[in-house]
Amino acid sequence: MECQRCQQNEATVHYTQVVNGEKTEIHLCEQCAEQEGYMNFSNENMSIHQLLTSMFPFDQNVNQAQSIQTQQHNLQCDRCGTTYQQFRKRGKFGCSNCYRAFESNLNPLFRRVHSGNTKHVGKIPRRIGGNLHKQRELEQLQAKLQQLVYDEAFEEAAQVRDEIRKLKEELQQNKDGEA
Repeated sequence: MECQRCQQNEATVHYTQVVNGEKTEIHLCEQCAEQEGYMNFSNENMSIHQLLTSMFPFDQNVNQAQSIQTQQHNLQCDRCGTTYQQFRKRGKFGCSNCYRAFESNLNPLFRRVHSGNTKHVGKIPRRIGGNLHKQRELEQLQAKLQQLVYDEAFEEAAQVRDEIRKLKEELQQNKDGEA
């Protein structure tokens, strides 16, 4: 496929954008893509953070994106002075207070990074995890139980309650066996 702009080189950059359900595709060579501002190939030291943020824009609606971009431009940590734009460029906070300063803009980022969640739970190695796997399963079951009670799904909640009791017994037996 040839470049849609210069119609001489092979298109190696394929950009697809969906705005309000309307799909637009652009196929450009590296030189034209750089001139149009789609990619910056001159920066060989592009970090993973920069790559991901360029691939996943935070906002779909262009007008809303411009409004939010103006608000983000003004965001600044009152302790270290790091701006939101500096954080996005570097991918690092200046201090621990930056989490609070940029809090309203972080949840969409965390949802993308953590597959829809805003809380990082990490992984536990299977060989050495021991009771940690069961402890995590217990926490998940307890959260599920709370949601079922809130939704008034009492029959299913009773089943989950029984699973929790069984799991707690297993954890207690493991503790007694270690002692």
